[in-house]
Amino acid sequence: MGKILYLECNSGISGDMTVGALLDLGADKQAFTKALQSLGVDGYHLHFGRTRKCGLDAYDFDVHLENEKHGHKRDHDNDHDLDYSHDQSHDHAHNHDHSHDHDHSHDHDHDHNQSHDHPQVHRNLQDIYAIIDRLDSNSRVKAMAKRMFDIVAEAESKAHGIPVEEVHFHEVGAIDSIVDIIGVAVCVDSLGVDEIVVSPLSEGYGSIRCQHGVIPVPVPATANIVSAHGLKLRLTDNEGEMVTPTGAAIAAALGTRTNLPSSFQILKTGLGAGKKDFKQANVLRAMLLLEEEEGAGENMWVLEANIDDCSGESFGFAMESLLEAGAADVWYTPVFMKKNRPAYMLSLICREEEISRMEDILFIQTTTIGVRRYPVARTILNRKKRKVMTEFGEAEVKICTYKDRTFCYPEFESVRSICRQNGLDYQTVYSIIRMEVEK
Repeated sequence: MGKILYLECNSGISGDMTVGALLDLGADKQAFTKALQSLGVDGYHLHFGRTRKCGLDAYDFDVHLENEKHGHKRDHDNDHDLDYSHDQSHDHAHNHDHSHDHDHSHDHDHDHNQSHDHPQVHRNLQDIYAIIDRLDSNSRVKAMAKRMFDIVAEAESKAHGIPVEEVHFHEVGAIDSIVDIIGVAVCVDSLGVDEIVVSPLSEGYGSIRCQHGVIPVPVPATANIVSAHGLKLRLTDNEGEMVTPTGAAIAAALGTRTNLPSSFQILKTGLGAGKKDFKQANVLRAMLLLEEEEGAGENMWVLEANIDDCSGESFGFAMESLLEAGAADVWYTPVFMKKNRPAYMLSLICREEEISRMEDILFIQTTTIGVRRYPVARTILNRKKRKVMTEFGEAEVKICTYKDRTFCYPEFESVRSICRQNGLDYQTVYSIIRMEVEK
């Protein structure tokens, strides 16, 4: 039975909402604060409390930035953190119905009567990496945190037409993102889940003001992340931003599977509060689920076409197009057709809702004039993807479980990349990655 983390983003997603939801779900708060202390980053203190959203009790997590006037809190969408993105002027009015058990964690030894006139500091991605490397945690947490920062930086790079290495984080914005992103990585790791499913992201409409003017919602960085990582976005009639770039990066980096299992138990739920008020409860709901079957079963469809007058180049392009469109697998079988013509049977497996898209590709990209189809059932192993750090760089692996056995399969693209960059052979790299996973 696999344990699944499900993030339900019906009111969007941001960094602080995610940390709050995971802590409410049972993530290790002590491990979280200890990890942040190990970074050597100051200028803030943490807020842990409870609030109500549409009558629902939710976890209220926030970062108080000590070099802002009056120790202002962040707004819901205050994780816009890049030098070329959004400014740090926010509406700090909070209409929360707060309970009285707020815990302000002052993990940094500061005199709050002194003025905090810190010089403006800008950090690039390598500076952020150096901070993450100081983290007192395991390599999985560090790799997860770096991956989220990579996603944000790449999206902002594209949005502003600059190289990734020229993207810089404001001191204040970097603190926000460091706390949120590392906090999410530590919390996810402490929950010990096997898979993570992220729902479609709900987003508002309209525009927001940044340091260069007014930009549309979803903001360019968020739109770039959604596009680059195949996230599903659903627009709502709420005015304003609901999905922040950090929130989108968290969704992109964490998701390991697209669908929930057909049968599961709900072990626990957690609610992380946003800072805005909408007509619906502005919360991110996290659920800890237990999949009931060892091997998940699902109904699929097989599509087939016998083709004797198509070039090898066309076959190759058709396969690429089908896989990119979502086919679970595509394969060719040599066959003999009428008049003893040598040919190939093109076969693919897909879900029912993908049949029409697959047939479009088959009729347009091959010379077939007919496609047959039939339903099949399949059993698949529970699986998850992990990032591991090796002596030659980061690699992605697929972890599969069956009953009491675990199987590790390094991803081909990662193995190939390390081989080419370091002049190594495939088997050596494959073995190194597997040994790193088994540590």
